[in-house]
Parts: sequence; structure tokens; C-alpha cells
Amino acid sequence: MASLSVPWGDTSTSRGGYHLVWPRDLVETAGALVAMESYRDARDVLRYLIATQHQDGHWFQNQWLGGRPFWQGVQLDEAAFPILLASLLQERDALDGIPIKDMVTRAVGFIARSGPTTSQDRWEEDAGLNTFTLAVAIAALVEGSEHLDGAAKEHALRLADYWSARLEAWAFVRGTPLAETLGVSGYYIRTVPLDMLGSNRVLTESVVIKNLDHDPDLPASGQVSTDCLQLVRYGLRAADDPFITDSIKVIDHLLKTDTPSGPVWHRYNDDGYGEHDDGSGFNGTGHGRGWPLLTGERGHYALSAGADVTPYVDAMMAMSSPLGLIPEQVWDTAPITADDLVPGKPSGSAMPLVWAHAEFAKLCHSLALGRPVDRPKATWARYGGVRPAIDYDVWGPSFRPSHIQAGHTLIIALTAPAQVHFGLNGWKDIQDLDTTDTGLGVHVAELPTEALKTGDSVQLTFLWRDSQTWEGRNYEVAIVAP
Repeated sequence: MASLSVPWGDTSTSRGGYHLVWPRDLVETAGALVAMESYRDARDVLRYLIATQHQDGHWFQNQWLGGRPFWQGVQLDEAAFPILLASLLQERDALDGIPIKDMVTRAVGFIARSGPTTSQDRWEEDAGLNTFTLAVAIAALVEGSEHLDGAAKEHALRLADYWSARLEAWAFVRGTPLAETLGVSGYYIRTVPLDMLGSNRVLTESVVIKNLDHDPDLPASGQVSTDCLQLVRYGLRAADDPFITDSIKVIDHLLKTDTPSGPVWHRYNDDGYGEHDDGSGFNGTGHGRGWPLLTGERGHYALSAGADVTPYVDAMMAMSSPLGLIPEQVWDTAPITADDLVPGKPSGSAMPLVWAHAEFAKLCHSLALGRPVDRPKATWARYGGVRPAIDYDVWGPSFRPSHIQAGHTLIIALTAPAQVHFGLNGWKDIQDLDTTDTGLGVHVAELPTEALKTGDSVQLTFLWRDSQTWEGRNYEVAIVAP
């Protein structure tokens, strides 16, 4: 379970609190068990996850221990994390014969059909594209491909490379007032809303922040989180990549607080999940506080960057309770003695947070190992911190780009067999191509668009083979300059 506690339990009416199983928290915890060589417990976690997986490949957002759902949102990283646990156990030669191919295949299929966006981010608040979620999903595709064959393996790796290559085009903003103030080229944003993916609207259109009495009316480009650190931890980007280092400057400016216990980071700017300023508990609104587990994540980045990690280990220890329990959040402003709120010490949030304990354990083992102890092996081997070069774009199933780069092949990906009916520059030179089955619930066709020039366009629609009915609408994809 995420915690044997109810956050702000003295005033909360929550029936579940954190007495529930979140697949994400569970795998983060199991990763610490693997680091500590508690393989039997980690295998039991994997068996539990296999037993509670849905047929389509995903897991409930959270559930009671017996598998009955509590909240039923869908989070892409929670479909990806179990693959990483299986891979981590296999890397340690500790699977002990657990059959994982069926689980992996179904989970990879769900990721391929649903990504690159998610219905909820890891903080369970926003739909869209999030760098933490996408880092986990990309790693899961690569790790999962080790257990796939033929077209399934090819498509999993093709998607992983495509999503990784497009990260900056989707989630990195330039030329904002914040970037100019801090003297950086740009930064990764907290989330790209579903209807803004691939659009410049992220620069201007406001995105509502939950858990606040009054929304600050910030555009997506004005909202920053620590989530991009996962790109370095999993080997998708180098620690000294300029996109990362510029983002770090913005993250520290907006989200870092120095406390008597050490540095701590907030989830994102204007977060409302925490005590009110007067010390009263979160009641649907509040003021987000610092998270020790984010100090641990920042410590993992420091390790990858060749910096001293001990200040982060020391800070996490100092933020714990006298009994050594690490909280979800610590108080990060002037003390309020009446409510036992002391700067750098546990707030009224969940304590202990098992995920925070797992992050601390992993940070200690990572320090000893000299690299993140949960870094996925196949993912690191494939990328090594280097952005992949691609010569194609993927259209569908969930993300349908309105334009692709000149010189690229256009890959159509659908969730059922179809004939792709397409033409060029206003339905000229019409052709038909049948999709092929990848074995992941995705059917693909490669359109020969690599010879098209900037200013050309592709028009397309589909004849669905199972029902012999047409899609009922046409789509257009513009060819743009590299």
C-alpha cells in the first residue's frame, strides 16, 4: 500500500486515504526491494501485478489490496512500470521462472495504442503529455521489446524512438517571459494538454491548476515541474544536455526551497495540494509543500551529472520523523508552533510515504553503484543519453499530427485492420495500402512520403476491413521544412 495513513487524517473524510495500492508506488517500492536484493518480495509484487492486470494491458489507477478498484482513472506510466519491474528482475537473474511475456505484450500493446499522451499524469491531475510519464513509457517499450518478436518488436522500438525524438518539439518551450528573465533558451513544461500537442497554443492558452481557491490563469508554458529529470535517470537524455540544464535552472528558480533540513522541491509551481498558509489541513484546496522524494530524484540527477550526492541523502534523513519515517511533504515556510509545523520537518501529509522510503533506499544504493540503480538496461544500451535520429513520423492511434517533416515516411497506425486510401496535394495520385498487424492491437501502413517537398500535403481516409465501412471523414497532413 502507498501508506498506512490518511493525509490530514484528523480532518479528512477520505475512506481510502493512502491505504490503497497504486501500481506506480508499488513498482517504485519493488525497485528498492530489488536494489536491496529482496528478490522474493519483489517477485511477489510482480506476481500480484500480473494477477491484477486488465485484459487490455493496463491496471486500475489504484485499488484495495484484494484488487477491487477505488479510483478508476487511467495513467500511462502505471501500464509501463510493471514492465520495468520484470526487466529489472530479469537483469538480476531473479525472475525465478515467472512467465512475463503475456503481461509484457498486453502492457506494450496498451502503451502503443494509448500513448504518447495520458489521461492522468503521475500526480493524477492532468491529461496530456508529461515528460515523466513519457520517459517511463519509452523505457517500457524498449525493455518490453526484449520479450517480443517480429512486427511487435519492430513497432515497439519504432514508437519508442519516435516519441523520444519528438520530446523537445512537443514539450520544450522557447522565448517565454520566464525563459528571458532567467537567461535560458527554454525549458520542459509540466504538461502539454491533449488539444495542444504539436501546437504553439501552449505559449498562450491558460491551463487550470487543480486544488486552488483561485486559479492563477497560467498558460501551459508558464507551468513547470521536476518531471523531466526522469529523462536523464532512464538514459533518454544526458545530464549535460542543454535542454536539461536550462530546464534545471528554471526548476530550481520556481520549485526549490532551502530548509534547515536541506533542499526540497515542489511538484510544480502553484501546486495546491498541501496545508493552507495558516497551517490548516488540505481540504480540497491548499498550498503544495516540498516533497522529500523529489529531493531523492534530484539526487539521482546529481549522480548522473557527476555531482556530490550526499547532501540529498542527508536532507532526506533530516526531513524524516524522530522514528525515521519519511513523509510525503515537509513544511517549508515560517513555523506554526500550534500545529507542530516546523520548517524542513513532516507536515500533516501522509507519513510514512512508502514511495519516499523507496526513493531514499534507491538513492543510497545508486550512490554505491555510481549510477541510478533502477536505470533500465536495454534503454540505456539503446540511447545512452543521446536523442535518436529518425526518418519517419507516426500518425495515430492516439496522436494524429497535422504536419510531418519533409523527407520522412508517414506511418499510419490504427487499432483495427483497414485499407488506407490516400492521395497527394488535393487527392491526386490516389493509392490504397492495406495495414499489417503488429500483434499489439495496432495495424500499420507505411505511406511513401519521403520524396515529398515542403508545401506538399497528404490526404487520407480509411476503409475498415472488419465492417467494410468507411471512416466517414478525411484527414490532411502537411509537409513542412526540417
